[in-house]
Amino acid sequence: MSGHSKWSTIKHKKGAADAKRGKIFTKLIKEITVAARMGGGDANANPRLRSAVLAARAANMPGDNVDRAIKKGTGELEGVSYEEVNYEGYGPGGVALLVETLTDNRNRTVSEIRHIFEKHNGNMGASGSVAWMFTKLGVATVPKEGVDEDVVMEKAIEAGADDVKDETDVFEVHCAPAAIETVAEQLRTAGLKVESAEVQMLAKTYVKLEGRDAEVMVKLMGALEDQEDVQHVWANFDIDEALLEQLAE
Repeated sequence: MSGHSKWSTIKHKKGAADAKRGKIFTKLIKEITVAARMGGGDANANPRLRSAVLAARAANMPGDNVDRAIKKGTGELEGVSYEEVNYEGYGPGGVALLVETLTDNRNRTVSEIRHIFEKHNGNMGASGSVAWMFTKLGVATVPKEGVDEDVVMEKAIEAGADDVKDETDVFEVHCAPAAIETVAEQLRTAGLKVESAEVQMLAKTYVKLEGRDAEVMVKLMGALEDQEDVQHVWANFDIDEALLEQLAE
C-alpha cells in the first residue's frame, strides 16, 4: 500500500470532522466555481465540473451551495475570481511535495505556503524541481465490501482502465487522466459503487520516514491541507500505517 493511499485512508476516516469545520465545502466550492468558469455550467458537457459536483454530493453539500458556485463561475452571480497556482517543495527527509491551490491573492498564498514549509522543516522549490517525481493518473476508488476483485478487474478493463490496485479498504482503478469520468461512469453503470473519481499525482518512488521525521511530515501535510487556498497536496513519503494513524490523531 503506497504512502499516498495510506494517507488518503486516514484522511477519509477523519473526513466528517473536516466537513463540520466547513473546510471540505470551501475547497469544493472553489473547484466547482473554477470548473464552471473554464468549461461552462453544464455538468454533462464539462467533465471537470461533473467530477466536482459528484465530490460535493459525496460530501453531502447542499444542492443550493452547488448551484450558487456554478452560477458564480459562469458569471450569473457575482463572485471571486480564482486562479490555479501550483507550488513544489521538500519536506523532512527530502520528501517531495506538490501543492495545488486555487487563490484570489497569489502573493498571500505563496507567503503562507512558504511559512508552512519553513515551520515544518521543509523548503519551497523552483517550478519543476519535484514534479518529475510524480505521474498524473485518473483514479477511481471502489469499496471492497461485497465486491469480488475479479469482477472489479473485468468491469474496469471493459470501461477502459489500465490497472486495478488492491488498497486495504478499496480497489483503486487507474486510467488515463482524460478518461477518468468515462471510466467512473461505466463502473457505476456496471453496478459498482464508485466512492471517488479524480485526477491524482502519484509518486514514482517513496521516501521511508520514521521517528521525528515522520511526526514532522504529518504535521506539515496537515498544515498545508488546512491552508484555505490549498486544494490538494501530493507527497512521496511512506510511513508505517499504524504509526501514521497514531500521528494523525
